[in-house]
Amino acid sequence: MSVEVLDGATIVKFVEDEEAFNLAVRHRFGHLDTNHDGQLSYAEMLKELQSLRVFETHYGIDVKPDPEEIAHVYDSLFVQFDHDSNGVVDLEEFKAETKRMMLAMANGMGFLPVQMVLEEDSFLKKAVERESTKIKQLHN
Repeated sequence: MSVEVLDGATIVKFVEDEEAFNLAVRHRFGHLDTNHDGQLSYAEMLKELQSLRVFETHYGIDVKPDPEEIAHVYDSLFVQFDHDSNGVVDLEEFKAETKRMMLAMANGMGFLPVQMVLEEDSFLKKAVERESTKIKQLHN
């Protein structure tokens, strides 16, 4: 984990950079696709959804969530990714939903810089790294 400064524009520019965004999505999808069948099952996606810790913290303090409530939230999130309702998520569905979620985050964040703790392999961290690389290239 690292503390980074980012804003909505950082995220939007990352998503609009098709090469960088597609590479990040393919990398994450490949990491999640543990049986290498080109599709993410609910069990494979569940690991990713659980890593988000949606209900397991309250202002940074761990709380004991209701297991049924969490299961319902994870089911709902999976359905969001499974656009064709066939019970698995393919690369295009994963990419489309990831893009939608990233743009929603950018919209919610706005364009004022925010300091955040980011996971090393997260999409947000990759967005920050992309922007840092672009800035360095401009100064060289």
